[in-house]
Amino acid sequence: MHPKKNTAAAAAGALTLAITLTACGPSITSGAPDDAEAASVDRLQAPATESPRGEITIWDRSGDLFNVFDAVIDDFNEVYPDITVHHEAVDIDAKLQNTLITGTDVPDGVFLDDAKVAGFSEYLWDLSDVLAPYTDDIAPQKIDVNSLDGAIHGVPFDLDPGLLFYNETALTDAGVDATQIETYDDLLEAAREYQEAVPGSAPIHLEQSAFLGQLQLEMYAGQLGTSIADENGELRLDSDEYRQVLGWLDTVNQEGLGTRAEYLSPSDVGALESGDQVFYPWAIWFSFAPEQQLTETSGDWRAMPLPAWEDGGARSGAMGGSSFVLPKDGENADLAWLFYEFLMFHEDGYRAVWGENDTYPNGLATSIPAYSPAADPANPLFGPVQGLGGQDLWTTAVEAGEQIPGGAPAPAWWTGAVDYLGTNVQRMYDGDMTPDEVIEQSTADIQTNLVDRQ
Repeated sequence: MHPKKNTAAAAAGALTLAITLTACGPSITSGAPDDAEAASVDRLQAPATESPRGEITIWDRSGDLFNVFDAVIDDFNEVYPDITVHHEAVDIDAKLQNTLITGTDVPDGVFLDDAKVAGFSEYLWDLSDVLAPYTDDIAPQKIDVNSLDGAIHGVPFDLDPGLLFYNETALTDAGVDATQIETYDDLLEAAREYQEAVPGSAPIHLEQSAFLGQLQLEMYAGQLGTSIADENGELRLDSDEYRQVLGWLDTVNQEGLGTRAEYLSPSDVGALESGDQVFYPWAIWFSFAPEQQLTETSGDWRAMPLPAWEDGGARSGAMGGSSFVLPKDGENADLAWLFYEFLMFHEDGYRAVWGENDTYPNGLATSIPAYSPAADPANPLFGPVQGLGGQDLWTTAVEAGEQIPGGAPAPAWWTGAVDYLGTNVQRMYDGDMTPDEVIEQSTADIQTNLVDRQ
């Protein structure tokens, strides 16, 4: 997931597709006789030759991450000199669906938001066989969100653990010790203390974007081991877990403890810079803000694991994330797999992505690898973050990432649900709905208008 404010929503979205065509692609097998049964028509196999050759087309979004991935191609070609990589900056949201449906000029590999993988799965290779040597070392949540009907459709890229960002300077001046926060009840109490010391403040961020608000809600729910749909795509919003999360958000709002603003909008930044808003439960990619946007309070901020919903509960949940998918109509998907294998699972590859590079001289500090050998607390890939007062964010994020419970694939209707769940959460903040009403109305509308129409 790219952290920049103008791509954050796009990087975590989901897509509703009406898929009516059956995709087909080249028959790719390892050539080994005892692999014949496993190498079904939908399961990608690695090239059988020792020196594979050919050309691949890789799609990524334009921006900083495109530049990072582009710079790794030379390293890849040192290992695979006969594979030519055509790296293209593409508006994936605008172009991918029609490309897959028509089967025309289909790329071999695509950078895709995790929440969109399930919606495109019919067009994508099952990567279970090629990922098998690495699966046990990949964060379970990333395997879960990329899996559907027993198939794994994405090569996991980043892990985006939720963290509690807080203005340490402002809190210390107010006599509030944020390091004592262990549960969401503790966070409420710390916010009350801060508001008493700083009258007129609204310490906790409440997301005003329906889309990002729903994404954040899923982060909270993920800490409790649930999500809007189960592994079979069945709606499970009507639950004690969602009542607990929505009840907490409603309390923050009702008590006037929350600043309701859209992520890093001018009103959000203003409240952060003034010290009116000092707690920000968000994905690791918020670290971009004190590094580049919060010029007045840069260096005052710190990050810690999210509070738990109960004593001993998980201190993090996933918020967003991306993976690489290989369309079945790509001409050389097997060679594209070698590129992604190098990028994510070979030390030279993942060090080139997250370590010091021309795009990020201090390393890419807005996510961590989903591959546990790369996410070693003792061997940081990026350096201390100056916007966080020189904090060792690497260790904090890696330890938080280890606490993320497993998940389920985002249903193809996830984006459509924003019109109901995401919008109703905002209506709750307006005082027009209770948490129970949000759950009841959203469940009915999503089931009728989205789930039943698949």
